[in-house]
Amino acid sequence: MKIGVTQIIFGDKSLDDTLELCTAAGYECVELTFRPGKDLNTDLTDKELDTVREKCAAANIHIGSVIASCPEGGNLLSPDAAERKNRMKSLVRSLEIGGRLGADCTLLHPGQLTRAGTYSQAWDNIVAALKDVAPVAAKHKVNIGIENVWNKFLLNPRECNQIVEEIGSEWIGIYIDTANMMFYGWEEMWIRELGTNIKKVHFKDFSRRDKSFVNLMDGDTDWPAVMGELRTIGYDDCVIHEVGGDRDLQIEMARRMKEIVAG
Repeated sequence: MKIGVTQIIFGDKSLDDTLELCTAAGYECVELTFRPGKDLNTDLTDKELDTVREKCAAANIHIGSVIASCPEGGNLLSPDAAERKNRMKSLVRSLEIGGRLGADCTLLHPGQLTRAGTYSQAWDNIVAALKDVAPVAAKHKVNIGIENVWNKFLLNPRECNQIVEEIGSEWIGIYIDTANMMFYGWEEMWIRELGTNIKKVHFKDFSRRDKSFVNLMDGDTDWPAVMGELRTIGYDDCVIHEVGGDRDLQIEMARRMKEIVAG
């Protein structure tokens, strides 16, 4: 498995600075984020995206996944059709960018479940939206990984499998975060049950006693069990950490990831 880091935790850090840190720390892959106000943004031309790809290749850093956020924002779980349309704009652009860069996955944060409407309506809305966008994912050869996030939706692996099966596309699965379920579930059980529906993996750690995210290997994650289950399902792709901190911490997280993956 390749170890990597996501730009989610880097704020407005430039691509050049990100690649320099990856090289210094020993990361092998990166998750790029395209956001308004960054040097990487959704308005980049194909030629500019080609330059991004060339820079990553020159640094020997694999682009593991991408996230694109258009200024309109949006929420696929909202009962408001305009909100869903806005989120779909970001998702489609993310697929286009990922395809141009040769990334095989985009992370999808579906949005927050609101008080309006019902859980079933939110479910039907996101299923319909992802069925519609599945041909776009296939065209660009970029998987959509729905992340298990703290949004009051997809609260267990059975639901995650059910929604993937209902959408019915090989290009849509789960982007599992190893800590986001730890307050109410078992990380290795999620991996075991999701199996090949897992498209990509975020590494985080969590202290159940303190109810807080912590540095990798400082929490309650059973890393040998996590790695064992990932190997059992045949996962041999990027593992990308999402732990914020300064340069020294990022170098230390890379060292710990190497230890975890080797275990």
